[in-house]
Amino acid sequence: MTPKSPFPFLDGLFERISSGPQPPQWLVHEMQHRAVLFLNHVLMQEPEAMDRLSSQSGRVARVQWRSFSMSVQITPAGLLDTAPSMMTPDLRIEVVETSPLSIARNAMRGDKPTILIDGDVKFAAEINWLVDNVRWDVEEDLARVIGDAPAHAVGSAARRVAQALRSFVNSMPFSRGDV
Repeated sequence: MTPKSPFPFLDGLFERISSGPQPPQWLVHEMQHRAVLFLNHVLMQEPEAMDRLSSQSGRVARVQWRSFSMSVQITPAGLLDTAPSMMTPDLRIEVVETSPLSIARNAMRGDKPTILIDGDVKFAAEINWLVDNVRWDVEEDLARVIGDAPAHAVGSAARRVAQALRSFVNSMPFSRGDV
């Protein structure tokens, strides 16, 4: 028996939104560039990650979820760039879970989404290492703007809120498969 969502009004909401009018191509392109800039910001905080990626220079990875996809190419510096659409990817990563609520719930529990991988094994291993070992240090970035002590206070409060949210999600019957 499939567990029922406690938020029935949200059932199918994402499907209704995604089947409606699509955003203009320039907006999709701009959002992809912003995502690449953010990922590069995170990568630049981890020199080992950049070193590992630089060995994969020129390779292209395509990430797909439902009808959304993004292709990135590894630069010689070990960073990312958007890949031209005509390039054949060396690695294809497809997120199998279609429900954004399930993905968010699993992420709150600390689980990774189920994915299908097709392509170069060594490249896939490097991407997996990045996923397992590279984290955005939000507190460090915030400290550059508001100072160390306030950033630490905000970070501590955010961690407590995240832990409380995780506990709440884990206690919900739908998150354990109960009905």
